[in-house]
Amino acid sequence: LPMIVTTCLAKGAVSMSKKQTIVKNLNSIQNFGAMDILCTDKTGTLTQDRVVLEYHLNVNGEDDTRVLRHAYLNSYFQTGYKNLMDVAIIHKTEEAEETDSRLLDLSENYVKVDEIPFDFTRRRLTTVVQDKNGKTQMVTKGAVEEMLSICAYAECDGSVHPLTKEVRRRILKTVDELNEKGFRVLAIAQKSNPSPVESFGVKDECDMVLIGYLAFLDPPKESTADAIRALQAHGVTTKILTGDNDKVTRTICKQVGLEVRNMLLGSDLDGMTDEALARAAETTDVFAKLTPDQKSRVVSVLRGNGHTVGFMGDGINDAAAMKSADIGISVDTAVDVAKESADIILLEKDLMVLEQGIIEGRKTYANMMKYIKMTASSNFGNMFSVLAASALLPFLPMMSVHLIFLNLIYDLSCTAIPWDNVDEEFIAKPRKWDASSVGSFMIWIGPTSSIFDFTTYIFMYFVFCPLFISKGILFNDLAAHYSGAELAAMQARYIGLFQAGWFVESMWSQTLVIHMIRTPKLPFLQSRASASVTLLTMTGIAVLTVIPFTAFGRVLGFVALPAAYFAYLIPCILLYMILATSLKKAYVRHYGELL
Repeated sequence: LPMIVTTCLAKGAVSMSKKQTIVKNLNSIQNFGAMDILCTDKTGTLTQDRVVLEYHLNVNGEDDTRVLRHAYLNSYFQTGYKNLMDVAIIHKTEEAEETDSRLLDLSENYVKVDEIPFDFTRRRLTTVVQDKNGKTQMVTKGAVEEMLSICAYAECDGSVHPLTKEVRRRILKTVDELNEKGFRVLAIAQKSNPSPVESFGVKDECDMVLIGYLAFLDPPKESTADAIRALQAHGVTTKILTGDNDKVTRTICKQVGLEVRNMLLGSDLDGMTDEALARAAETTDVFAKLTPDQKSRVVSVLRGNGHTVGFMGDGINDAAAMKSADIGISVDTAVDVAKESADIILLEKDLMVLEQGIIEGRKTYANMMKYIKMTASSNFGNMFSVLAASALLPFLPMMSVHLIFLNLIYDLSCTAIPWDNVDEEFIAKPRKWDASSVGSFMIWIGPTSSIFDFTTYIFMYFVFCPLFISKGILFNDLAAHYSGAELAAMQARYIGLFQAGWFVESMWSQTLVIHMIRTPKLPFLQSRASASVTLLTMTGIAVLTVIPFTAFGRVLGFVALPAAYFAYLIPCILLYMILATSLKKAYVRHYGELL
């Protein structure tokens, strides 16, 4: 069992690697296939992950180099993780240096004095820089609403004015228009000669001067709409969990064809109990303006609702949610903490790649379940047969070495199961591991083989062995007709032929049932096993059938079977396959699925 399961997982990992999916944790493959909700960040998944700074506008909505210069000072000198927007600001500034001397050598003309790092509560980042003349200024960049909360002034028409309600309304109107076009907007503010060096803190982020805002564009991927539909067709619901605001998120979702039936914001979650959130999460497709802790909370309540949840992300803010999910998914370009938290890493940041990985995960799970269920049911049936025969027969129906050798050949023939074909119907929807289904399957299907084992016992004991060994005399009556060495030899031949007959019948039934159980369809006709499974199972049957006719078989105590034995065996196995198929159909009707 450990060998077959591990081989299934390893084979699945290799197959997924060919589809641009790297498996870090082998045990996560089953969860990958069982996933029925995919939570994902917006950036780089729905969008192309190519952020471009389109506009650097002053408060009047006009392009302004001064806004770009301050944005550069903030992004270049901050020592934390430079996200895609920081990179876009730096790239835009370096491009504009050639045409605007005010942007030349900013990194050489300024030195960093201090920094207030970004966090997901403040949603802003501050750097303190000093120029060659000794002027110190604090430059802050962040989400618009959070920036407005710390600004008391606005720079309009070249001079500083109080940030009135009218100016605030005008700013928010411009930002809303940009958001509705799909732009992500950050505000930029500054304050000259703030607190003394080494005493800067969050308390200093007040009474600042708003100088403008930055508009970034990250176009949606053309493949996203098709990918979301493909995931839905495979029973996976996509939910967006993003830190961006609701307007830009709604616009991007509309562009990629993702229907937003309901949306919840981070501020909404703050006032909800876990029970209320659990109910709302079922009908909510998009969660916007979330903190990392809120992302993790949404994932946790979805899991609490009985879903198998995957979370796909690539940023620092996604690590907590990835840890909370059943399966964390990241990309090879993600930050280190995200990749460390992930179970699966995609070599392409594309939901279509994810779909292929999910299919491979379901195939892997299907083949594991085939082996577990067929072997559990087969061994359960064999236990019945051996126990009954041991109680009723005057000798063991099979020696221990026979059982060991039978299982060895059977398990070798099962080593091809990880490469078996899987019915399309099975991979069409998520499947969860359910240990109880193994028990019910074992009870339903296991005793089926025992029926034909008992038939073989009766046939071999009362008909075949007396006919070919003892001239019609039953084993219990041999002592009345023979004695001494002749009796011992006659009994040994009787037992050897009996054991050889059950040995061969057990292998045929145990191996052919693989083809019965691997699919709810009619085997060989509606669903065929892979060439490797067919070859190994038929080879196993052939090898075990030949053994009683060989010197090795004589060492094991077997007697060569007469050709007439196969006139009984073939109809017996055909009837067994018909009964197994009938019980399989009844099991599917009762439980809804086979595997």
